[in-house]
Amino acid sequence: MKVFGYYPYDTLASRVIGFTGSDNQGVIGLEVKYDNYLKGIDGTILTLTTAHGVEIKNAAEDRIEPQPGNDLYLSLDINIQQYAQQVAEKVMESKQASNVKLIVMNPQNGEIMAMVNLPEYNLNDPYTFNEEFTALYAGQTLTDQQKTEALNKMWRNACISDTYEPGSSFKIITATAALEEKVVKLTDRFFCPGFKKVEDRIIRCHKAGGHGSQDFTEGIKNSCNPVFMELGARLGVDKMYYYFDKLGLFKKTGIDLPGEAGSIMHKKENIKAVELATMSFGQSFQITPLQLLVASSAVINGGKIVTPHLGVEIRSADGSRIKELDYPTSEQAVSKETSETMKALLEAVVSDGTGKRAYLPGFKVGGKTATSEKLPRSSNKYISSFIGFAPADNPQVIAVVLIEDPVGIYYGGTVAAPVIADLFKNILPYLGVDENYTEAEMEQFHVGSFEMPDFIGKTRKEVNQMMKIYEFGELDALGEGDIVREQFPLAGETIGKGSDIILYFE
Repeated sequence: MKVFGYYPYDTLASRVIGFTGSDNQGVIGLEVKYDNYLKGIDGTILTLTTAHGVEIKNAAEDRIEPQPGNDLYLSLDINIQQYAQQVAEKVMESKQASNVKLIVMNPQNGEIMAMVNLPEYNLNDPYTFNEEFTALYAGQTLTDQQKTEALNKMWRNACISDTYEPGSSFKIITATAALEEKVVKLTDRFFCPGFKKVEDRIIRCHKAGGHGSQDFTEGIKNSCNPVFMELGARLGVDKMYYYFDKLGLFKKTGIDLPGEAGSIMHKKENIKAVELATMSFGQSFQITPLQLLVASSAVINGGKIVTPHLGVEIRSADGSRIKELDYPTSEQAVSKETSETMKALLEAVVSDGTGKRAYLPGFKVGGKTATSEKLPRSSNKYISSFIGFAPADNPQVIAVVLIEDPVGIYYGGTVAAPVIADLFKNILPYLGVDENYTEAEMEQFHVGSFEMPDFIGKTRKEVNQMMKIYEFGELDALGEGDIVREQFPLAGETIGKGSDIILYFE
């Protein structure tokens, strides 16, 4: 089937944008969601005919001119989308993962900056299988119905349509509920022997030998399961579900894309002690990545539930604004006090806990790791994930990445956290977030700059003395002589502390 539109970036954000068919009707994605605004009106030529339908030559005719469709302006940022797709492709290749999902959002207003579903497909050739589906159906002859079903799977936006057990990243929600209900203080102490017995079940911590004695701050930094099982017990089922509801986990987010799934939760009356314990650390229920992102945004933005969205405004072909798109929000899902506490706790997870591989000098990053074992548990397959935000004290961006079926090491803190660090390193300066180093960071990472001194004419002895004065990195000394004749960088250039230099001696 022919695709009517042309998409200059081929695979970029393919499962978000979607495409139009030969009749210029949206088939999937934003193309179908906003079809009424985008499709325009066909032109018409009215002619005179005989009673038998034969056109009368030279008869007067009327024309109704075609009207071009409107333009949809998106919050999707092409540069951020490209950055996100690049880091997702990098980890997918290095970990031989089956797929990678990555969403980047403004936690203050719900604007989606990027949404990646790897492997993507080619929007200009959407009826040809991508590499994933080509490999999946290699050597098979599919019926038309089977191919249609396979194509629908390939076009599916898993960020919003697929649910999963969130694992330890859900501890954000449990901790928030416990702080709101004041059933825990930061100074409360817990003991983790490596497991907790709940009724007749032994439920283990991810650290086999346990974390020993720790306070709540250390418990969240360590992502300790027994700590959160205790919080779940203190909250009880009613309060746990009360905060699930307040944070929007029982309903769809309302994103302006078709095909959004809802959560899969226990009926409240079926939740016993074991179910409550496993729910407290993100198992035995399922949500979408986007639902987790929205709930976590409320935790860090002061308690506001935002509606995630891509459409910003509709403009006519001549650029005139037709409509500004508005989305509902709701306030006070979380108190300001709890929000401030959670931001600090989640920053500590990155600076000194399981998320330290997401640490970025000069930027305050908060976040939470997760390693989810896929069902059935016996499959030994995992989803490595990390949800991160920055700056931690005034979040301007929040992102979640899910890496499915990584080969080898699969822990979220090891596999997923660096992906968000890599992403943030690129997009935070682009978003206008300035680096702000602590004194310790400036010392540790040789932050700062100085003017390159003039080494020309200096002896080796003089060079050695200067190397002790200036904060250079490595010296590459070339030549057999005693006098410097050339240098790089050149004298007078501004260089960073710890920079390597090259000197040529004659």
